[in-house]
Amino acid sequence: MSENELLINQLKEKINNNFKLTTKDKTIIDKILAYELNYDRLNVITNLIIDIKLDKASLIAFLCYQLYKVCPDEADKLSNNLSKEEKAMVEDYKTIKDINQLTLSEEIEDIRRMFLVMSHDMRVVMIKLAGIYYDISVLNLPLNENQWNFVRQVEEVHMPLAERLGLDQLKQNLYDNVIRLKYPEEYNNLKETVENKREENEQQLKITKAKLQTILNDLKINGEIVSRIKHVSSIFNKLHNKKLTLDQIYDILAMRVIVDTVEECYAVLGRIHSIYKPMTGRVKDYIANPKPNGYKSLHTTIIVENQHPLEVQIRTKAMHKESEYGGLCAHWLYKEKKSQKSDVDNRLTWFRQTIENAKNMSNEDFIETLKSDLYTGVIVVQTPKGRVLEFPEGSTAIDFAYAIHTDIGNSCVGAKINGVMRPITTLLCNGDIIEILTSSNSKGPSRDWLKYVKTSGARSKIKSFFKSELKDENIKLGKSMLLQSIQDKGFTFSQLLTEEYLQEFLKTFNMEDIDEIYASIGSGSMTAGQVASKLIRIYNDKHFTLPKQDNIVKLKRNKDGVLVDGNSGMLIRFAGCCNPIEGDDIVGYISRGKGVTIHRHNCQNLRYLEPERLINATWLVKEGATFPAIIKVVANKENNSMAKLTSLITSLKINLRGFDAKEIDNAIVCILRIEIKNKAELDRAINSMKNIKSVTSVQRSEK
Repeated sequence: MSENELLINQLKEKINNNFKLTTKDKTIIDKILAYELNYDRLNVITNLIIDIKLDKASLIAFLCYQLYKVCPDEADKLSNNLSKEEKAMVEDYKTIKDINQLTLSEEIEDIRRMFLVMSHDMRVVMIKLAGIYYDISVLNLPLNENQWNFVRQVEEVHMPLAERLGLDQLKQNLYDNVIRLKYPEEYNNLKETVENKREENEQQLKITKAKLQTILNDLKINGEIVSRIKHVSSIFNKLHNKKLTLDQIYDILAMRVIVDTVEECYAVLGRIHSIYKPMTGRVKDYIANPKPNGYKSLHTTIIVENQHPLEVQIRTKAMHKESEYGGLCAHWLYKEKKSQKSDVDNRLTWFRQTIENAKNMSNEDFIETLKSDLYTGVIVVQTPKGRVLEFPEGSTAIDFAYAIHTDIGNSCVGAKINGVMRPITTLLCNGDIIEILTSSNSKGPSRDWLKYVKTSGARSKIKSFFKSELKDENIKLGKSMLLQSIQDKGFTFSQLLTEEYLQEFLKTFNMEDIDEIYASIGSGSMTAGQVASKLIRIYNDKHFTLPKQDNIVKLKRNKDGVLVDGNSGMLIRFAGCCNPIEGDDIVGYISRGKGVTIHRHNCQNLRYLEPERLINATWLVKEGATFPAIIKVVANKENNSMAKLTSLITSLKINLRGFDAKEIDNAIVCILRIEIKNKAELDRAINSMKNIKSVTSVQRSEK
C-alpha cells in the first residue's frame, strides 16, 4: 500500500468515526479523495474540524473546495450533488480566496473586515484559517517574494483574526511560524532554551499548584487553578517589543486562581504572600484599579522553589468571564492603540464565547449558533478605486466624506452613489460605490449636517471647523452666554471674573486667556453653566467656613440594616471622597432627593457644597457595621514588606478589599483598601503596621 493510500484510508476512518454520514455523503467524499490532493493538508484541517465540533456540511464543503482548486470542472459537476448549504459554503471559500489575492495593499484593516463580512458563514473562516496555518507551517527558508508577502499577510491579517475569534492556539501556531521564518536564529535558540527547561518548569508548576490548592482548602474556598508555560512566540514578542532579556520576563510560568468573591481574591493573595516572597513592584491590584480596557484581576509575581519568578493571577468567575468574553475586544483595542470598538469587534466577542461554550452544546445547537447573522448593523461601502470602508447603519455620504479626509468633508458639495448624483444626506447601503464632489468655493459645512451624521469622527470634525473658523463669532456668543449663566446663578461678572479667580480657572483648564474661554463656550466644546459653576466653586473656596446648625442627624441602622437618621428615618449614605468611619468627626449634607451624605469634618470637598445644606451629625451605629478605609504605607525597598503587610492584615482579621504597590525611588508605596469596624480598629491597624521594621510611614488616606 502506497503512502497516499495509507493516508486516504486513515482519513476516511477518522471521518467515519466522527460524522454521521449518509450513503450519498460517503459517495461524495470517496469521489473527492480519489483525485490527487494534498492529503497531509486534508488531515491537518480535518482534525481541526473535528476538534471544534463543526458539522459534516463544513467537512464536505471544505473537501469539495480542495477539489475545485485542482480540478474546477470536476468540482462543478460534483457540486450538483451538494446540498444548498454546502454549495453556499463552497462559494464562500471562493470569495475569501478572491479577497486573499488582493493581499498586502496598504489597507490591511480593510481586508480584514471585508474578509469577515463577505463570508456569510463563520465556519468557512475558521477552516480557512486552519488551511493558512498549514500553508505557512510547510514553508522553509529561503522564501521568494510571493512567499514573503504571504508571511506578512499572516502576521498582519490572519493572526489578529484568529485571536479575535478565540482560536488562541491557532493564533500562537501562526505566530510561531512567522517568527520561525523572519527570525530563524533567534527563534531556534529561544525554542531550545524553553524546551530544555520544560521538564523543570512543569515540575515546578505541579509543586506550586499543590500549595495553592492547600491554601484554597484551608480557607474553605471552592476555586479553580490552571497553569501554563508561556508560548515561545509570546516570549519572543516581549523580548523584542519591550527590549527585555529572558531573565526580565517574569511570567514564563503562570497560574490563575478563579474563585467566587472579591473577598476570597484578597484572602488568597494574603495567604500566598505568607508562604512565597513576592517580587517588589510586581504586585498589581487591577480589581481596585482596573486597566483602561476594564480588565480586573489581582497579579503577583512570587519567587518559587526553583528560585525563578512565577506569576499568579487571582480573579472571580465574573471577572474571568468578562476578561474572556466581554472585555477581550477592549483588550485588543487597548493593545492596538485604537480609540473605539466597532460592531465587528462586538460580534467577534460573541463568537468567541460561542466557541468556548461549545463543549456544553450539542453539535446541532452549536452549528445553528454559528449560522446566526453576525453582521446586522454593519455597512460596507467603497471608493471608486476599491478602498473598502465600514460604517454603522444610518451613516450618510457626509460620514463617508470625512472618513476619506477632513478637507474632503469640509469642502464637500455633493456625492455620486453608484454613478448617480445624490444629496450628501443620502443614507449609505451595503455595496455602494461612492464618489465625493468638492468645490474650492465651498464655505464649509453647515451646522445642519450634525443632524445627519452618524459617526463620531464626522461629528467632531464638523464641530472643530466651527471652533477654529468662526472664532470671533464664538467669542462674542460665548461671552454673552457666560454673562447670562452667571446672572442666573445669582452672581455678577465683577464677583467671579477677578484676576485671581480667572488665573486659577485658566490654569485648571490649560487655557491662555479669557477669549479662549468665550470661544470654547461659543463653539459648544464647553457649556456656559460648566464655566460659571467652576468659577463659583473657586469663589466659595476662598470664602468657605463650616456653618453650625442647630439640628443634628443621628446615624443608626433600621431593622433591615439600612443606614438612616435616628430622628427622621431619612436615608443616609457615606461620601466616597473621604470614607468616614465610626469614631470620625462628621458632618451631614442634605442632598436633593438622595437623603443625607456623611462627610468627615475635615473633608476638602465640603467647601464646594452649598453651606446652607450642611448639618451636624453623630454616630449611633449598631455593632457589626463595617466601613471602607484607605491606608497609605511607605516601606524600604529591600525588605519583604508587601508580604508582611498582607499577612498582618490577615492576622488582624480585617477584610482586605484592595492592594496596590509601586516603587518610587528606593521605597515601596502601598495603598491598602480595607473594611474596618470603627476608628479604634483602624488606629490599631495603623499602629501595628508602624511596628513593622521596614515600614517608614503609615497614614490614613482619603483616596
